[in-house]
Amino acid sequence: MTQESKTTLSITRILDANLDRAREGLRIIEEWCRFGLENSQLAEECKQMRQEVARWHTPELRMARDTPNDPGTTLSHPHEETRSSVDHLLQANLCRIQEALRVLEEYGKLYHPEMGIAFKNIRYQVYTLESNLLTHNRYQKLKKSLLYLVTSPSENFLSIVEASLKGGLTLVQYREKNVDDIIKLEIAKKLCQLCHDYNALFIMNDRVDLALAVSADGVHLGQQDIPIALARQVLGPNRIIGRSTTNPQEMTKAIAEGADYIGVGPVYATPTKPGKPPAGLDYVDYAQKNSPIPWFAIGGIDLENVHEVINAGAKQVAVVRAIMKADNPTTTTQELLKKLAVN
Repeated sequence: MTQESKTTLSITRILDANLDRAREGLRIIEEWCRFGLENSQLAEECKQMRQEVARWHTPELRMARDTPNDPGTTLSHPHEETRSSVDHLLQANLCRIQEALRVLEEYGKLYHPEMGIAFKNIRYQVYTLESNLLTHNRYQKLKKSLLYLVTSPSENFLSIVEASLKGGLTLVQYREKNVDDIIKLEIAKKLCQLCHDYNALFIMNDRVDLALAVSADGVHLGQQDIPIALARQVLGPNRIIGRSTTNPQEMTKAIAEGADYIGVGPVYATPTKPGKPPAGLDYVDYAQKNSPIPWFAIGGIDLENVHEVINAGAKQVAVVRAIMKADNPTTTTQELLKKLAVN
């Protein structure tokens, strides 16, 4: 066999292996979109890309396969042996697809004049799919999060949050008004990573710039913070934006401006909002009847009064002191979630 023939054979084997890899990865993502998310649009996008990849998988390329003599079949890595969550599984396979498509794009240029362009286009489609999946997962988690922890300063700050995450918490907001930005940034980085390690959402209070810097899942804005439209312009379409509201007028405005969720309160008087008169349970009842987006009752809610808030119509609540000042944050989280789950 001439050197040229050997080179051609090597290229066809590379293309065959990566066509298999891309198709397999796309099928894994497609199955979750279809059965896990029950999202026909995302499933159809995966199917169309998978079929386009298959179109290039010609008999000539398949004939080049030599699995028994492929040294790569014995190669592995410990990270490939386990999957800690569906999110981990999806991310691993999206990376696998993107790597395969890049190989197909580059080696395809040597095989067929149009192959490089075709796989470059598919690669960008996969990047968009990844963004759409991430956005969908964030919003699904938001809708399913019964309990929302808003942090307050504490000596054992990170350990309290982690204890609550161990108790089943899936949504955390970092709220800190009185430290320098450089310190706030470092804490936010650690807290964001901690939340993601536990498959929970991390929201930054007030600061759109810091939310972007630490790859937070979103930002929570007060009534005196920047407009939602500006926050969306900075953060893009894939992150969550919440807004505090204290009355029906603020609720209506926040929804019209495109908030993804709202805070409803303060339900009770709370030192977190000194001098702020409580909105009371009537506002909770109003939100239950009028809000088309997720909303969290907030303000002075704890294990002793959460049943009143639930009876007024709340299905999701946010707490601060109830967990941050708890003797056992894990147990308190579990008890709050148990009460909310019955709702």
